[in-house]
Amino acid sequence: MTVWNGKHPLILASQSHARQALLSNAGIAFEVMPAEIDEREIQQASGLSAPDEIASLLARQKALWVSVRQAGRIVIGADQTLALGQRLFSKPADRSQAAEQLSALAGNSHELHSAVAVAHDGKIVFETTSIARMTMRRLVPAQIEAYLDQAGAAVTSSVGAYQLEGLGVHLFEHIEGDHFTILGLPLLPLLAFLRSERLLAV
Repeated sequence: MTVWNGKHPLILASQSHARQALLSNAGIAFEVMPAEIDEREIQQASGLSAPDEIASLLARQKALWVSVRQAGRIVIGADQTLALGQRLFSKPADRSQAAEQLSALAGNSHELHSAVAVAHDGKIVFETTSIARMTMRRLVPAQIEAYLDQAGAAVTSSVGAYQLEGLGVHLFEHIEGDHFTILGLPLLPLLAFLRSERLLAV
């Protein structure tokens, strides 16, 4: 079942399983074509430090990279940054980094900045950013190790070493923001844009 009215399926410039699931559950026909860009290099070259601006930049770059290679197609790029005060987090490289990130986040509130950009024929036609504020429980080292044991390799696939839709939910005591923002795709404003372009049946 699909509500997609486009001539061709939408293209998602992301390998994120969470973003793919959101689009699939919303009944949108799409194909996956990850952008082959160096995110850290682009971020450093930009000189940007604000987490929302970095997320927006990377979302645009992903969408544009695919769009210039796929004429006539609607392409979605998305990115998410995690900020604890002035500190920005990237995906942990291994279990040790995951433990360090969780130790830093435990007992504190951090922000997730999720950006989405839509490109068509090499031009950005829509973009927006949303924020979720997450307060993590106080955790002792033994609790962090127990979580890492249970979560396994998944801890290196998400910034902050958690996935709220999975075992990561046990780490939190308070959340402000919508579920879609937390999963890395501001879905409601994206759907509103696609609807305004008559690309959705509902």
